[in-house]
Amino acid sequence: MIKITPPKPFTFENGKRAVLLLHGFTGNSADVRMLGRFLEKKGYTSHAPQYKGHGVPPEELVHYGPEDWWEDVLAGYQHLKNLGYEEIAVGGLSLGGVFSLKLGYTLPVKGIFTMCAPMYIKSEEVMYQGILDYAREYKRHEKKSADQVEEEMQAFRQTPMKTLKALQRLIEDVRNHVDMIYTPTFVAQARHDAMINPDSANIIYGQVEAELKEIKWYEESGHVITLDKERDKLHEDVYAFLEKLPWGV
Repeated sequence: MIKITPPKPFTFENGKRAVLLLHGFTGNSADVRMLGRFLEKKGYTSHAPQYKGHGVPPEELVHYGPEDWWEDVLAGYQHLKNLGYEEIAVGGLSLGGVFSLKLGYTLPVKGIFTMCAPMYIKSEEVMYQGILDYAREYKRHEKKSADQVEEEMQAFRQTPMKTLKALQRLIEDVRNHVDMIYTPTFVAQARHDAMINPDSANIIYGQVEAELKEIKWYEESGHVITLDKERDKLHEDVYAFLEKLPWGV
C-alpha cells in the first residue's frame, strides 16, 4: 500500500492584489494550483485553503459538511487579510464557485469568478455516486488490491451521508441570494460538464446584479475545467477579468 501525500493549502505571494481560490467537493487545493501559479507570474497573490476532510481518506469526508467548509473559506479570506491584503477577489471550481458567490454577498470582495458552479440540485443518487467514485479512486491510488478496495467500499457504503442533504440546501440557499451580488462576476462553464447541469452558468449570469458581468463557454472541457485541455485559455480569461476590476492597488 502506498501512502498518498495529501495536497495542502498554498499561498503564492506576488503583488498587492489577492485572489482567494476555492476547490470543489471531493477535490483539493491541487485543482486550483496551476491557476495560482499562473496568477503569481502575472503579479497576483493567491491563497487556496483545503476543506476539512478533503485530500485525505474518504472515510474522513463524511464527518464534515458545508458549514465546516464555509468556515474554511472564511478562514482563507482572513488569512489573506492577516497577511495585509486589503483587496481580495475570489474564484472557485464547482462547490468552490458556490462558496465564491456566497462570499460575494457576505464580505467585501473585488470580483468573483465561478468555474462550473452548480445552481441546480442534483439528485442525492447522482451525488452519492460521485462520492463512491471518489472513494474508489482514492483507494486505487493507494495501490490497494482489488479485493481490499471492494471490501473497504462495502464498509464505506454503510456510512450515513448527511453531507448530501446539507449540500443541496447550501446550493439552493446561494441560488436564492445570487441577485444580491453587485460585485463584478465572471462565469466560466465547460460545455461537456457531466457532473452538473451546465445551465447553472446561465442562472448565475442572469441573476447577478453586477454591471460588469461576463459568461464564457469552454467547448472542449469537462467539469474539472482547471485541469482540462482548455485550462490555458481559462487562465488567460480569469486574468483578463481580474485586470478589469477596480483595484485601488
